[in-house]
Amino acid sequence: MPKVHQQAQSCMELFHKFKESRVALLGEKLTFSGIGDRDVYNITAPFTDDGERVIAGRVESRDTERSEIHFFIRRDGVWVPREGAPRLSLQDPFFTKIKGELVLGGVEVFFDPYDSQHIVSWRTLFYRGGRINDLKLFAAGPMNMKDIRLIELPNGRIGVFTRPFGVAGATAVIGYTQIQSLDHLNEEALLGADLFLDQFLPSEWGGANEVHLLSNGLVGVLGHIAYYDEQRNRHYHSMTFAYDPYTGIKTPIKIIATRDLFPEGPSKKNDLADVIFSGGLQRLGDGLAVLYAGVSDAEAHRIVIPDPFDEYEQHYQAVKDVSA
Repeated sequence: MPKVHQQAQSCMELFHKFKESRVALLGEKLTFSGIGDRDVYNITAPFTDDGERVIAGRVESRDTERSEIHFFIRRDGVWVPREGAPRLSLQDPFFTKIKGELVLGGVEVFFDPYDSQHIVSWRTLFYRGGRINDLKLFAAGPMNMKDIRLIELPNGRIGVFTRPFGVAGATAVIGYTQIQSLDHLNEEALLGADLFLDQFLPSEWGGANEVHLLSNGLVGVLGHIAYYDEQRNRHYHSMTFAYDPYTGIKTPIKIIATRDLFPEGPSKKNDLADVIFSGGLQRLGDGLAVLYAGVSDAEAHRIVIPDPFDEYEQHYQAVKDVSA
């Protein structure tokens, strides 16, 4: 992979660059039932469990952030709760496979004891098992850290992306480290990750939402980049970059989707109208991919886009680990 020199670009600069090159696309809302009047958003991409295609989603009422993760299967075009599946009192589910084992995580939130709607802290919890119904809690991340994502590397080690909050004068940044096995996933390892201090402006932030091992040895990171405007409205866009786990070299961030590509709809709060939260990316193998995302903290959508990882596979090559 050639050395890539980069300097943090603002979210607005990246947005304008995306608008100049994007093609006309329109996403679609996913329909859920069986959860009463609650919303489903911040979903994963579909994955296979016991022979069924399953989506994990964040389920909560519009007037609270007390959430559950539910597992859904598709029936007659509608996503319905999977009978007998567990429900986890967490937000923002994610999954991966490590040595053939399902690893699923989500965000545990802590509320002010004197204000039941005010979140004072959070951490990421990790579950593992052969299938959804066998999941067992096995690790917890540090306090105030979301967006921890894992990827199994060809040499058998596990790449770990982190997102420390409020470090090095930044709102939040992405970090990276490697561990030998899931048994080594702990706070010490996560807090010791190398930090990427050249991706976001200090007043902006982002994180990894899903990681893909690419055919050329790189890892493709699907994530989000975000900022507040002068009125304190939040703006979240989907983005990607590629990372060489052997040299630490990475490509610049590229926005791949924005809220205006999806149908209009409600938002949980007024300041969340321009928010999409990358959930997962399903690569179709024909130059296209399906992005699954939470929209305005109220709905779940999907959109077919040009596969953003194709470029990284075609133009970059990872340096192979000599210790592999």
